[in-house]
Amino acid sequence: MWGRGHILALILAPLSIGQAAADTDSRCWGQAVQGGLLFCKAAPDSVVSVIADNQILQTGIPVSAGGVATIGIKRNSPLELTITSTDIDSVPAVITIGERDDPVRYLSGLDCDKIDARTDAQKAHAGRSWVKKTNAFSQFEQGDGARNGFRRPADGPESSPFGPVRQYIGTGPNGETCESQSVHRGYDIAVGVGTPVTAPAAGIITLGDPDLYYEGGTVFLDHGAGLISVFMHLDEVIASPGDYVEAGQLIARSGNTGRTTGPHLHWAVKWRNAGSSDRGGDFYIDPALLLSLDPNG
Repeated sequence: MWGRGHILALILAPLSIGQAAADTDSRCWGQAVQGGLLFCKAAPDSVVSVIADNQILQTGIPVSAGGVATIGIKRNSPLELTITSTDIDSVPAVITIGERDDPVRYLSGLDCDKIDARTDAQKAHAGRSWVKKTNAFSQFEQGDGARNGFRRPADGPESSPFGPVRQYIGTGPNGETCESQSVHRGYDIAVGVGTPVTAPAAGIITLGDPDLYYEGGTVFLDHGAGLISVFMHLDEVIASPGDYVEAGQLIARSGNTGRTTGPHLHWAVKWRNAGSSDRGGDFYIDPALLLSLDPNG
């Protein structure tokens, strides 16, 4: 099994990029593990597709003007992926994907109102929050994505990794029990309320809201290439939508807002296919893997 910290082991056939195959570096590099991120070279401004078991998983993934496609790998991705390009005329890239081994975790003793929206007012709040998030996820900004690497957004130890299935068990005000299950799609950093939160990579703020229902204070930071960082449970939102921020710039302060069991920073990174209008195909990748990513291969 591959753990979260493993870096890419390339097992791929060479790409042939159109008429320029002889003088084009056609490697893919990054982290070929479920939840990881790949860079693949192809003809500038072309598109690539991801195929597994003779089915197209993603198509139309844009290649930058510099000739690099940024490709996310799902947490439960098939263990062999084939990368093809509109400009590839012979052998595509076949990549073996390392398998995750995520545990199941049980969180009990919670307030049922922290697990799910139950009252009409809570459901209305959750609905308004969903619209804000959906609109922000549908917005794409230009940028270098992960090509300049990522840094930790807060100074503190990991408290919960990306990937585990969480079983929430709560109690309501009248003693009734409630349960919910979800995958933890972020990387939690154990920090106290008011800890500075900085941009892990440059980008443009697309959402800054102090009171989403589940997430509490939240900031969305679009890095470009379809990658967007999400910071949750914030005590203070400092950056505003439309702001361009450099890596390391202060954007918020951590807190204990929304659905939490204690103060911490929840950092998530979503990969979105900018070449597709179907946002249902977008997914979260492992932020911890981005911290050890070598963007230059």
